[in-house]
Amino acid sequence: MSLPANYPAYRRPSRRQEPRFSTPSQRLAGAAAFEQGADEYDDIRPGYPLEVADLLRGAQRVVDIGAGTGKFTRTVHAPQVLALDPSQQMCRQLRESVDAPVWQATAEATGLADNSVDAATCAQAWHWVDVEAACTELDRIIRPGGHVLLVWNTIDVEAAPWVLRLSRIMHSGDVHARGFVPRIAGPWRGHRELRLQWEHQLTPPQLHSLMHTRAYWLRNGSSVRQRMTQNLDWYLYEHLGHSPDEELAIPYRTDAFLLARE
Repeated sequence: MSLPANYPAYRRPSRRQEPRFSTPSQRLAGAAAFEQGADEYDDIRPGYPLEVADLLRGAQRVVDIGAGTGKFTRTVHAPQVLALDPSQQMCRQLRESVDAPVWQATAEATGLADNSVDAATCAQAWHWVDVEAACTELDRIIRPGGHVLLVWNTIDVEAAPWVLRLSRIMHSGDVHARGFVPRIAGPWRGHRELRLQWEHQLTPPQLHSLMHTRAYWLRNGSSVRQRMTQNLDWYLYEHLGHSPDEELAIPYRTDAFLLARE
């Protein structure tokens, strides 16, 4: 992609290992934003490379925690798959998209019986949970020898300066630094990692839809949304010179972490 002559220099990407929340209540408020927008989330958020679910090969009963609309759930091919999410609207969409038991619950209180699953997955949701409480709950529900799989799709803001600026305009607050390691608590430890790079083809209107699935958009009102829309329009059409029907290759990373007990 050729860049405009006046293309600005931007500050370096964040080196965060995880999104930053000032207080637990701020984290909970961010997560609660997903009580809305399930249809658009399912339409525009990317899926996950199939290699990720292969990390759970051999697991007979798997629960997908914070399953959202089932983007990752649909890639899990265990004989029995369960799915839960805190959002009532996400659960509604989830029931329409997966052939699995679905219920409303959290990572900290799943409602499952002791030693009732072989593995648990958490895709694009671990940064919303209370890590210590969730790890305790996972230790309770996962059978001996079982695993936890944590997964993130992240816009690769280090691929090019224009992508970093795009991510900031869209308020993609779930961007983790390359090579990040998620925070976990005992008795779990890192067992295996899988890091992949790929591209998601999106037009400018689809990038607007993607922005509408971000927690920052969902929890703000019309004035903030109008400003975000104007900023993204300016950036894509005036600054970068794209047309509405042009497909842009958005670089993505998938970072997956298989956990086992210590």
